[in-house]
Amino acid sequence: LNTNFFWYDSADEEPTSQSDHSEIQGTLKTLASKLDDLSTCNDLIAKHGAALQRSLSELETLRVPLEGGEKNKAVNERATLFRITSNAMINACRDFLDLAESHSRRWQRVLQHEREQRTHLEETIEQLAEQHNSLERACREAPTHAVNTPNTPTTDTGETLEPRKEEASGEDEDTEYFDAMEDSPAFITVTATDPSQHSSNGNSNDFSGKELQPHRKRRTQIPEKPNYSLNLWSIMKNCIGKELSKIPMPVNFNEPLSMLQRLMEDLEYHELLDKAARCENSLEQMCLVAAFSVSSYSTTVHRTAKPFNPLLGETYELDRLEEFGYRSLCEQVSHHPPAAAHHVMSQRGWTLWQEITIASKFRGKYLSIMPLGAIHLQFHASGNHYVWRKVTSTVHNIIVGKLWIDQSGDIDIVNHRTKETCQLKFSPYSYFSREVPRKVTGVVKDSDGQAHYILSGTWDDKMESAKIVQSSRGSSSSEGKQKTVYQTLTPKLLWKKYPLPENAENMYYFSSLALTLNEEEEGVCWTDSRLRPDQQLMEAGCWDEANVEKQRLEEKQRATRRRREAEASKAIDEGEGKSKGYRPLWFHQRTDEMTGETIYVYKGGYWEAKERQEWSMCPDIF
Repeated sequence: LNTNFFWYDSADEEPTSQSDHSEIQGTLKTLASKLDDLSTCNDLIAKHGAALQRSLSELETLRVPLEGGEKNKAVNERATLFRITSNAMINACRDFLDLAESHSRRWQRVLQHEREQRTHLEETIEQLAEQHNSLERACREAPTHAVNTPNTPTTDTGETLEPRKEEASGEDEDTEYFDAMEDSPAFITVTATDPSQHSSNGNSNDFSGKELQPHRKRRTQIPEKPNYSLNLWSIMKNCIGKELSKIPMPVNFNEPLSMLQRLMEDLEYHELLDKAARCENSLEQMCLVAAFSVSSYSTTVHRTAKPFNPLLGETYELDRLEEFGYRSLCEQVSHHPPAAAHHVMSQRGWTLWQEITIASKFRGKYLSIMPLGAIHLQFHASGNHYVWRKVTSTVHNIIVGKLWIDQSGDIDIVNHRTKETCQLKFSPYSYFSREVPRKVTGVVKDSDGQAHYILSGTWDDKMESAKIVQSSRGSSSSEGKQKTVYQTLTPKLLWKKYPLPENAENMYYFSSLALTLNEEEEGVCWTDSRLRPDQQLMEAGCWDEANVEKQRLEEKQRATRRRREAEASKAIDEGEGKSKGYRPLWFHQRTDEMTGETIYVYKGGYWEAKERQEWSMCPDIF
């Protein structure tokens, strides 16, 4: 998107959205966290040091050789704990000193001045936008303008956009503001230094590249994005607090893919699940499942454009049975709220299904996108059944600056067969944090809550796992939290992002998989997203024609809905009972045994219909 609404160079700008007060509080919070680390390590050193002294005293009084061997072993174990904690304390001291030195008083004064200037500018822009918005509403509500015109804006889902008085104010009361620095993980890790551990890890990573054995040559490029420049704020300023699906958007702010196709991009790293299906150890399998859950965000880091909202009844299939052993199907099963059902079956030992509803709010300075619904993954051989949910995505700098995306929140993965768990923490961006941006950390635990693996990495690059060999629990910090020092083996690479295709910056930053999703495919259902005329026109660079076609499709959908509602009303009037409403074609509602929720699950029949090329039961939506 060309969204530099005001002229200034933002190439070197660090993205930030917090007030100066929050930033200072964040700095203090970070320093306090480092002090807690020091306090924890200090307590552990005192404890282990005292135990070591006791052992040494006992050693002096020994007379029996056998007893001496056992005591020597105890001394060695306690000395190891002492060394681990000492190393952790040294690292914590170094971090604390580096952080303290980098935040001098003079630097804080200069930064605060700059932030005040920027905050003042943003507030001024917002006030002007709200005043402009009020004037426009006053004009529309004047008696001379009471009659609707053919240019009444419509939403991306085909609904007429009517101004409402309660939306004339600025941001919602439930506007969220992120702290400058979130809580740090409640553990400290120290990597073991045993040389034998390094040598045994030499061939541990067998996930070093994609299994490329295609039976068909897929396309590797699409037409370059035209250089259109539009003001996003001019459209979104009237929509503060509304659902994203109710914001009128031309295709100029879209990318030439539908939301159904974006769901398919979760399968970019399906090899992780193929490998997990071969795991005999369920905890190792959990590590790979966790890496897979993180990998689905790697395609979003540069993808600030909006996907097309699917029409009700729209479908998308991804048949990679010959190449990679799986088939995937999505269907738009609800219009309000917009919801899609997804089902994947792999011949390599796993099945994945989900129903995703996107809840979104435009907050003024940023846009929050909250995917609702659980993701299910079951492995055929073991019966291990994993369930998790997605985190919140936030698009920053809506008003001014360069758009950027962040992921934040927790993912709790549960293996419902074994009761093993993994908690992943996606740390929100912080201006003051010394951590790597887009950081993800996690702990894999067994059914008794015992930690076995530490996971670490970033959601846009890679994830690693480190096996825990020893742990030591410290005393509670000033905030009542207890930190643990874990000694781990050398980390192993679980997942690494594939590089983007050449010239990706001019092709919407699509990955290699995304470039193929809108490619022509024989035999697909006529409701398939790759047959959407507005989407095809946009991909070809014909944006004006695409906008006209988009309006036609939306009006056709509205007409279909009105006809369906009229038929339902007639049935009630004739005493035929309450209408059953719209029913999807390939999915039906069932109660999820794991979560207790009512979800849409695949009922079968699509691939058989494709084999027969029998699509007469499908609606005409395009």
